[in-house]
Amino acid sequence: MAQTLPSVTQGDYGLSRYMQEIRKFPMLEPDEEYMLAKRYAEYEDKDAAHKMVTSHLRLVAKIAMGYRGYGLPIGEVVSEGNVGLMQAVKKFDPERGFRLATYAMWWIRASIQEYVLRSWSLVKMGTTANQKRLFFNLRKAKSKIQALNDGDLKPEEITEIATQLGVREDEVVSMNRRLGGDASLNAPIKAAEGESGEWQDWLVDETDNAEQILVKQDELDARREMLAGAMSELTEREQRIFMARRLEDSPITLEELSGEFDISRERVRQIEVRAFEKVQKAMKAAAKELAKPTAQLEHVS
Repeated sequence: MAQTLPSVTQGDYGLSRYMQEIRKFPMLEPDEEYMLAKRYAEYEDKDAAHKMVTSHLRLVAKIAMGYRGYGLPIGEVVSEGNVGLMQAVKKFDPERGFRLATYAMWWIRASIQEYVLRSWSLVKMGTTANQKRLFFNLRKAKSKIQALNDGDLKPEEITEIATQLGVREDEVVSMNRRLGGDASLNAPIKAAEGESGEWQDWLVDETDNAEQILVKQDELDARREMLAGAMSELTEREQRIFMARRLEDSPITLEELSGEFDISRERVRQIEVRAFEKVQKAMKAAAKELAKPTAQLEHVS
């Protein structure tokens, strides 16, 4: 894992050269991937980990391209995605029955999204699941209804976007204004009673402390592990439909999936519901198992 990975240099030419370079790494067959994962899990074989990482760099690049609209250096976005990929390789369990790509994509997206949220503004954008979903989908939602102006949204546009994304209308207004451009932290500001200074002097630090961050990260890691385990209970077709309908930022329609699998839309819906029930049951069972040691400790104390 310590071996050097290719990096993206500045400019489109650098990106093109990077894409050519990572295409040289071979894709892994299922059996080969399984053996490499076993070697790393049992012996911490760094060469095995490196092969798994390099074989999935194209997956990282593909996901990273979806975040080019945030004005951040694409090289940095790719690098953050690679960090997520390496974390996925470290935690990947080949015995669960699914491919590394299925497991890794969630780590890659999470790593990139956290980087985008950190980098977009020094002012806190929001940390709830709804706020993050709104941040990453507001541009797309505005584009769909052709609300392309840079100013405030019209009341009917606000209502439509709030309904579409499942958030409050005031959250849409607030996020749209934030995405419209950050004010300078050095801008002069006058406060009450004649006090003055720069805007940054009046900002309140709402970020979590180190302990809170660690707790949240542990919880997130545990949920990812439970989801990965639950996904292994599904067939390949159930995995595809469940991911496309429940885990994508823009869910695929029943019509598209019915064409992909040559089955009726109603059959796709039935498979989706069944897959969701399986995942829900498996995650509840995993959560119960996870809670047992804590309950035992409380009983002893």
